[in-house]
Amino acid sequence: MLTGTRLFFATDVHGSDRCFRKFVNAGPFYKAQVLVLGGDVAGKMMIPIVEQGNHSYRAKFLGKDWTVSNGKELTDLQTRINTSGYYHFLTTESEMSEMQANPAIADKKFTALMVDTMKAWLDLAEQHLKPKGIKMYITGGNDDPKEVLEVLEKSSYVQFAESRVVAVDEKHEMVSSGYSNITPWHCPRDISEEELLAKIDEEASKVKNMSTCVFNMHCPPFGTLLDQAPELDDELRPVKKGGHVHMINVGSKAVRSAIEKYQPMIGLHGHIHESKAVDKLGKTLCINPGSEYTEGTLRGVIVNLSNNGFESYALISG
Repeated sequence: MLTGTRLFFATDVHGSDRCFRKFVNAGPFYKAQVLVLGGDVAGKMMIPIVEQGNHSYRAKFLGKDWTVSNGKELTDLQTRINTSGYYHFLTTESEMSEMQANPAIADKKFTALMVDTMKAWLDLAEQHLKPKGIKMYITGGNDDPKEVLEVLEKSSYVQFAESRVVAVDEKHEMVSSGYSNITPWHCPRDISEEELLAKIDEEASKVKNMSTCVFNMHCPPFGTLLDQAPELDDELRPVKKGGHVHMINVGSKAVRSAIEKYQPMIGLHGHIHESKAVDKLGKTLCINPGSEYTEGTLRGVIVNLSNNGFESYALISG
């Protein structure tokens, strides 16, 4: 029987409404006292659903042209879009022409959709988890814009875990970072390895007991089972060798250096969706549960923390 704290960790939901709802439900379902959502919470694209008259709408989604009628067909399409991590919005031909002529208008709309969705998610989490006494932490990722992070920082219930050491419980602290080493996509929070290490060092210096500390680092440590991704050419296409996609290590050397230096109890990571794995760096157990957000499948890990440190873990998918 667990005598300490049960923590549930998932990451990289990238705007998937279904994955976020599953994440919230995972708290009571797995009897977790603490939920931690790693970085890359915002979606990457918006999908306009254009009114055609005669109660019909059209949209282009996942390379397919959709024409649906008002009612269940429209609702089903909206749900499909939200599940995949995109943001839908209803619009008209004239509004579409205006956005195409002025990209700034489209950018403003996209930001508003990200912000409004995050606010709705935070309200949902508070409504379902606060009465049960479940704590929830969220970090941003390298892909998350500042407007979404500002919403997280202002939440009265969900705690934004970055740039501070937070208490998981009375025995366990957590250090978090949503930044990444430089990626081929040059995301909003890609920074140099030197900058990343300095940020981790600054927060790690505040930890009272590193032997029971959780490192919640969006980017996995370099050269492990957690950071293997396809090698890309100059046009960002996967490189094939011997007829197979060639996999390389793309994680952070700064994260690895920090883990080797401080030897926290456990490292929770994401960023590389296809690299679901568990590995060890010295005494530190490092876990990347992976991500299948486009399918609406939530991957995560249950971590049982004992009063003396770490007890057990279990990877889940559903």
